[in-house]
Amino acid sequence: MTTYAVTGATGQLGALVIDALLDQDINPAGIVAIVRNPAKAAGLQERGITVRQADYTEPEALAAALAGVDNLLLISGSEVGQRVAQHTNVVEAAQGAGVRRIAYTSVLRADTTALALAPEHKATEAVIRGSGIEFTFLRNGWYTENYTGQLGQYLQAGAVFGAAGDAKVAAATRADFAAAAAVVLAGKGHGNKIYELGGLPFGFAELAAAVSDITGRDIPYRNVSLDVYRQGLVAAGLDEGTAGFFAALEANTAAGDLDTDSEDLAKLLGRPATSLLEAVRAAHAG
Repeated sequence: MTTYAVTGATGQLGALVIDALLDQDINPAGIVAIVRNPAKAAGLQERGITVRQADYTEPEALAAALAGVDNLLLISGSEVGQRVAQHTNVVEAAQGAGVRRIAYTSVLRADTTALALAPEHKATEAVIRGSGIEFTFLRNGWYTENYTGQLGQYLQAGAVFGAAGDAKVAAATRADFAAAAAVVLAGKGHGNKIYELGGLPFGFAELAAAVSDITGRDIPYRNVSLDVYRQGLVAAGLDEGTAGFFAALEANTAAGDLDTDSEDLAKLLGRPATSLLEAVRAAHAG
């Protein structure tokens, strides 16, 4: 029996990948959930899934957690600036454990984009390539939840504020990205493949229109300068460094770095990605 492991298995994306694997009728006994805090994984154990504790900073624990694993989904870490070293620990542990394939959640066009978050992903892809282990790079676009999660703020502010002009974002829901990851992890024919994954592109005027449609409120899109956008983030409580980082991401968005016309996601899912309107409706429903 093939054994599949998912890192960050109690996180927002990882938990959905576990669900998607089970939806594919993968035997729970063949799934290993690698988590930092086993106390949060009691529900996984109750479903018959093997839970192993390991942090990306713990090489010995990672080696033990990956013992007997065939296919690994490495979900990128959340600690910006530390991820290359952390991911390298996982890859080296996978080498020692004899893992056959690593699927990694990267970012759109990781090797060419100007996206501020891309360098660590590009470096991680290079580490995985250099390991000699068969790979699949899941170059995920933005989560639709990055926007639907701000629904309350849009309603409070009475507008969707941004500095991306008429740029589009090919965002998709976490559930769609998770389902695609499960297809790749458990499927065949994905070895040494790169998938550029994004949903149906939408602009911020479209986002505002969807919010207006679903909530019954008139919520326009207000495009402002990057400096005004950054100042707004500071006024909302962010420190200057964090506000500057998010302003840089907004500049990337304006430059089209979060858009793609790739149909890889829909092909992996076997259906269209969840629409913006559906995602906003689900967020509004609670």
